[in-house]
Amino acid sequence: MESKFDLWEIEREYFAQGIQPICGVDEAGRGPLAGPVCAAAVILPPELEIPGLNDSKKLTDKKRRALFEIIKSEAVAYGIAFASHEEIDEINILQATFLAMERAIAQLSVQPALALIDGNREKDFGLPIRTVVGGDARSANIAAASILAKVTRDDLMIELAKQYPAYGFDVHKGYGTKRHYEALRAYGASPVHRQTFLRKFYGAG
Repeated sequence: MESKFDLWEIEREYFAQGIQPICGVDEAGRGPLAGPVCAAAVILPPELEIPGLNDSKKLTDKKRRALFEIIKSEAVAYGIAFASHEEIDEINILQATFLAMERAIAQLSVQPALALIDGNREKDFGLPIRTVVGGDARSANIAAASILAKVTRDDLMIELAKQYPAYGFDVHKGYGTKRHYEALRAYGASPVHRQTFLRKFYGAG
């Protein structure tokens, strides 16, 4: 059973050393064929208990949206930023993800003493960092960041679905589902597709 103690264990190690505030950083949308990648950085009050807080992928859309509002209202500071599909094509998805993370951290109104980054890839963000594999299920701040990034990106893809209704972005959020590939075969790529992600598809076609 998850508890606030599980999610605060990593942060607590640093609090004991006098290291705070701590921000969590996570992204949403590395895998889709279309749209931007979104990143969020969050600083929660130490030991704040938010019932139901967890990795965004383990939550329903309704639960994520409820937590989204709680996180924004309770956070000491947060930032949410994108790297566009053009930037993804230009500098690759990993570097674009780092760019979105850097932009999100830069939006924080409070300077963190440490950033906990979900994953295992390190990047110089101009402050001490620790990468945490599976961090969105192990750190309260990363879990909160995962929810902010996921909901924000989902909402953007829902808006893009209104501009490009043939592709079903509101349903699959740009991921490579059967319906999405069928739309690509029928209509070709939209202006918001990641061209570098479609090379194998076109090659196979």
